[in-house]
Order: sequence, then structure tokens, then C-alpha cells
Amino acid sequence: MKVVLQRVNSANVKIDNTIISEIQTGVVLLWGIEKGDTVRDADVLIKKIVNLRIFSDSSGKMNKSIQEISGQILLVSQFTLLANTSKGNRPSFIEAEDPINAEQLLSYISKELTTYAKVAEGKFGAYMNISLENDGPVTIILESENGQLKP
Repeated sequence: MKVVLQRVNSANVKIDNTIISEIQTGVVLLWGIEKGDTVRDADVLIKKIVNLRIFSDSSGKMNKSIQEISGQILLVSQFTLLANTSKGNRPSFIEAEDPINAEQLLSYISKELTTYAKVAEGKFGAYMNISLENDGPVTIILESENGQLKP
């Protein structure tokens, strides 16, 4: 399982030029689900994400979590994070989870995240345009495998 986290001042998702969801201060989570990923993989990433101290305190130091600032989360499914580009010039997505299983796991992730912050979502399987204003910029890549964070 792989997540690209971006700290943002604001972000939104559009489908056919219509905003379907948006957030203010918080994080955009581009979430890739690989074949074999489990709830344990999701849980370890969720715990890490909601406790990461990536927001500034009064001294300008990254000392606060999303919970401490009452931040918001924009969760977007992103199977292209699992692209294999080792052969040829066309990415292979064979390692991405089957859409039915991925959507179920993403639904679980969204539900769990809502216990920590307001969550807005993209639309699973849709062609989306995502706009965001990076804050910092702060971009962090997180991965889990077999219920453990990868270094």
C-alpha cells in the first residue's frame, strides 16, 4: 500500500468541471492499493498519518498533527502509484488491486479517517481533476506491507 501525502492550504476534486469535494487546511492523500494489501496495512498508515507532526506550531516548527489543528483530509484513490516502469515505456498496473476489492478497502480507510478529521473524497474510478495549494511544500510518501510501515 502506498500513500502520497501533501500538506495543503486548500484542495478540491472536479469531475466534468464541477467541484465534487473540497477541503481547506489539511492533507491530500493519494492512496494506492496493491494486490494483497489488507486492513492491517491500512490501519498502520492511518495511525501514522493522523499522528504525523507536519503542521506548524506558533514557532513555525512542524510540531502539530492534523488532529491538533482540526485539519481536513481529501482522500483520492490513485492506482497509478503502483505503476511498474521497469520494462518499456508504457507503465504496467498489474500490481494494483482489483477495483472491487480496492474500492471496499478505500471505503474502510475513509470511514476510519473520519474518526480523526473531516474527510472529503474523490470518486472511485472516475476521471478527476485535482487542484491544490501546497503548503510548504510538504510531500511525504508512506508505504506499508504485511501490516508494517516500510522504511
